[in-house]
Amino acid sequence: MKNQKKEPQQIYSNIILDSIADGVFTVDENMRIISFNRAAQEITGIKKEKAIGQFCFEVLRANICEKACALKCSLKTGKQTIDQHVTILRSDGKEIPVSVSTSVLKNEKGKFIGGVESFRDLSTIEELKKEISRSYTFEDIVTKNHKMLQIFDTLPIISQSESTVLIQGASGTGKELFARAVHRLSGRKNGPFVAINCGALPDTLLESELFGYVKGAFTDAKKDKPGRFTLAKGGSIFLDEVESLPLSIQVKLLRVLQEREFEPLGAAASVKADVRLIAATKEDLSKLVKKNTFRDDLFYRLNVVKVYLPPLAKRREDIPLLVNYFIERFNKRMEKSITGISSDVLELLMQYDYPGNVRELENIIEHSCVMCQGTEIELKHLPPELHVMHKEVSEEKSGKSLPPFQSAERKLIYDILEKNNWSKVKTAMELKLHRATIYRKMKKYDLN
Repeated sequence: MKNQKKEPQQIYSNIILDSIADGVFTVDENMRIISFNRAAQEITGIKKEKAIGQFCFEVLRANICEKACALKCSLKTGKQTIDQHVTILRSDGKEIPVSVSTSVLKNEKGKFIGGVESFRDLSTIEELKKEISRSYTFEDIVTKNHKMLQIFDTLPIISQSESTVLIQGASGTGKELFARAVHRLSGRKNGPFVAINCGALPDTLLESELFGYVKGAFTDAKKDKPGRFTLAKGGSIFLDEVESLPLSIQVKLLRVLQEREFEPLGAAASVKADVRLIAATKEDLSKLVKKNTFRDDLFYRLNVVKVYLPPLAKRREDIPLLVNYFIERFNKRMEKSITGISSDVLELLMQYDYPGNVRELENIIEHSCVMCQGTEIELKHLPPELHVMHKEVSEEKSGKSLPPFQSAERKLIYDILEKNNWSKVKTAMELKLHRATIYRKMKKYDLN
């Protein structure tokens, strides 16, 4: 009799499960699948008959199955997993992004009998995210800052000319990325792109590195050595930290720009310079000209087309985009499945000033990806120096770092606001202050 009563109930359960848009399956205490709904079949490409009886990792083949299985974690701890983003491998070999939620199953007596996992296909959402990301990405440069987007609009026009380009921006703003973008969009894209950091070489080596030398030019010159201008023939040469060039080299570079030729050390004849010059500086060259440390005639030759890259602190709207971009890159490199950062990490990153600009943010995310063993970067995964900053921000918000009078005033306003359920009108009346004063003090003490 009992079995006859259970049969309709089982049928109804199957109908309900098959009507759900999310994939759902249940496992016994040994992690073997005992039910598999219609959506699970459609998402995985595996038939119910084949799935039942198999271990769940044999069916889903998710990127967390081996090290951080969400269902196994729920069975072990008794806690739920909600909306964990993972990638599963479909039967045809295609990777599918899904959102996974897991929980334990217990009978009417509270005895553990297995687990349940639901998963939602995120392919459409991920494609939309990629489409949005693509609209803010240009030649490996990620931004939605309006000034940077204006540069994006002019970059193809700049690239098609043969004019010298001067890129100005602080260290770490991505000057070489822009230089490479100019090269790849130009008519010289099939030629070499040769980069040299003028500030990284001693003055005695810089001339030979740029222009090369011929055999016998000096004692150890046993054979000809081509310089960077020769190696860049038919392509582009990128001179980073051009402000570091000594005056003697500036004269020779000026001749390259004026006459389109140069002389290797010890050579009796000039060599034609078939290159497009892109220079970069972190300084304001016009100020160096006034100080007589940079030639004015060279400055005017370099300053034909100027591109200014703002520091990251002035384009904070790019931080979330860049964080996702770097996480995706390091996931591939480190074979991890980190889906993002926690809200408090994002808040801290949005407040940081980034003296090292985009390069520093990249280093922060790389460090965090190394330290993170789960799917979300948390405060504990950040570099130590950011932990100090977080403590200072927390103290500032709580009023601990304020002078005694202001700290006491902040606490009083906070307490009255709490008492009045954050009604500014009632708080102003109780404190006998004008409502505008309450608004101003709330803003001052970050009590919004």
